[in-house]
Amino acid sequence: MRSRVNHPLTIIAIFIWVGAVFAISFLEAWLKFQAPGVTIAIGLGIGKLVFAALNNFQWILAIVVVASFSFGKSKFSEIENLLVYFVIGLLLLQTFWLLPSLDQRASLVIAGKNLGASNLHIYFIVVEILKVLALMTAGILNFKRER
Repeated sequence: MRSRVNHPLTIIAIFIWVGAVFAISFLEAWLKFQAPGVTIAIGLGIGKLVFAALNNFQWILAIVVVASFSFGKSKFSEIENLLVYFVIGLLLLQTFWLLPSLDQRASLVIAGKNLGASNLHIYFIVVEILKVLALMTAGILNFKRER
């Protein structure tokens, strides 16, 4: 038996997507606050810019993956389709609720407001973890076994 990739563009886009989320959400997001001289306001300002760029990049990758799913030579399994559309749903949740809410809070903190605790960051982290797990599973399932 040997492995074969039916949709190489899909695999490339999925694993670039996973890498981008790992690099930004799981590394850059908290590391920037460890740098000398980076205040909360500066870190939040950088975070707003970086997460907006990551969100746009994720939409480009989502379009590539969905186009590959839609126009590829062979069909994807139901689970692969479900995983990809689950990820798209999570991305919609981030784009239209979580990121705008986090941006608004960041802007208030940057302006000097003292805000109480919020679960928004926890929700965002949970969504990122679910997104990465679903993408990795979809990417791995895309490797087919050949007899």
